[in-house]
Amino acid sequence: MSQQFQLTVADVLKRPSFQHAYIAAGHAHLGNHVRWVHIIEVIQFEQLLQGGEMILTTGAAFKDDIDSFMTYFNQLVQRKVSCLCVEMGHYVNAVPQAWKDAAEAQQLPLVIFPEAVRFIDITQDIHATIINQHHQALQDLEKISREFHRMTLTSQGVSHVLSLLHSSTQADVIYVPSDSQPKFVPPMGKREAAQWLTFLESIEREERQDGRGTSPLVVENGKGTVIVQPVGAMGKTWAHLLLVLDRKPQEYEYLILDSASLSIAQDLLRRRYMEERKLYAQTLWVDDLLHMRIHDEEQIKVLLGAEFKRLNALPYHVILIEFKEGMEDSQLGENEGIESAGLHLSLAVRSLFEGQLFHPLITLKHNRLVVVAFDKAPKKPSKERLQHVFHTLHSLHADEHIDLKIGVGQSKTTFLQAHRSYQEALQAMSLAETTGGKKVMFYDELGVFVLLTQISDKEMLASFVRTYVGPLIDHDLQKGSELLRTLKVYLDHDGSKQMAAGQLFIVRQSLYYRLDKIEELLGADYMLPEKRLALQVAIRAYQLLYPEKKL
Repeated sequence: MSQQFQLTVADVLKRPSFQHAYIAAGHAHLGNHVRWVHIIEVIQFEQLLQGGEMILTTGAAFKDDIDSFMTYFNQLVQRKVSCLCVEMGHYVNAVPQAWKDAAEAQQLPLVIFPEAVRFIDITQDIHATIINQHHQALQDLEKISREFHRMTLTSQGVSHVLSLLHSSTQADVIYVPSDSQPKFVPPMGKREAAQWLTFLESIEREERQDGRGTSPLVVENGKGTVIVQPVGAMGKTWAHLLLVLDRKPQEYEYLILDSASLSIAQDLLRRRYMEERKLYAQTLWVDDLLHMRIHDEEQIKVLLGAEFKRLNALPYHVILIEFKEGMEDSQLGENEGIESAGLHLSLAVRSLFEGQLFHPLITLKHNRLVVVAFDKAPKKPSKERLQHVFHTLHSLHADEHIDLKIGVGQSKTTFLQAHRSYQEALQAMSLAETTGGKKVMFYDELGVFVLLTQISDKEMLASFVRTYVGPLIDHDLQKGSELLRTLKVYLDHDGSKQMAAGQLFIVRQSLYYRLDKIEELLGADYMLPEKRLALQVAIRAYQLLYPEKKL
């Protein structure tokens, strides 16, 4: 906060109401900031204070009693008030040496009014001054924030933002991006700059361990303070902004730093948006690869250059990410809207995949992102890392009313197998609704559905379903029961009655009744291996034929 917006004890003593006052102790601490003025005339009051108050009293609470004064005084120290002002006269006639010693020991200014004063005049005067200062601070903050915003709109760059932040706070500013050289305003020597970069490295390690995200970190540094503000968007930190103050920070510093970091984040986001467009143009060939319009590795070598040898040796998954925003279908159908939403999503997707040690090639196909995710750490389980990406992606867009569906093909090697993983991802996504409406479906989780989808004779499938579970379907239609779903859950939990009852949200007795009815309709041998397997396949076939009927 600019010093002109901080009222100190020394500033207050220059006011007309204090022209006859004198300082009995604590001369060295007149720089204490005064946040408010409070009159305290009772002996127990600790919960009434928040810190930084100037305390006015006639001494009615303690009078000449040293012990009572120390009880009163110690509460002030604990609440970190800025100073104590005592009026001589009706209750107190002299200032005992013990008071002065206590004030000096606790570094708390002790101000004495030698004669009666109007506390009401003092509180009105100082409160008006503080309120006017806050109003002026808000006006200045709004002006500076507008200037930051103007810089963002006119693409004036990070350097101008850093200079304005420095001039507005009178603090040293350090900007450390993750992908380029740090900047220091004002410039620093190599040794000092290296010390600050080492300091930031330790902060980043703490961030990774604590998961602080975008919250600023405040570090006491001798008499001053360092505020470390992460800068980024979409769940990723792109840079750090450090404000090095020779004082304790005020709310003004936090607000202006937040405004500056937002301006820088917008600038970085715009640059990444432009880079993403360029990357899109460079990966249009991926669609030809996935649809087998490229048959020769030599073509891919030409397109990728030196990257080909490295990527062609890595395992990869083809992943489809279908997105649909919370808007009217007619709006979503506009190509420009889809491309804009796709680019925005692609920025987050690229960042998340890179964070989990994948090298993504991304292209846009209608309202689907197609990602070829090369695994740069094949010794680590890829599925766990992919699940982390998808979980974070859903979390990031939960508040944006964007519906995401994801299909994941199996791991492949060499570029020319990409179309197979792509087809698997398509199949996984198409069966997501059939298998329970999952938002993320891996091909290797489809099980028997992979075989069932290859059966083109739907009448044969329907006949198979009728043969094994037809009686349950008919009973459910006639009686409104849930025998087919009960059987599915019971079999899926390996015949565990406890787990099945819990999954169905029914008591054990209700489950027993349903199982007796199922046995009556299907026969007592329905849990024998061959028939049990046939029943499970029939239920899956039913789901495939009638995906709208949820089980």
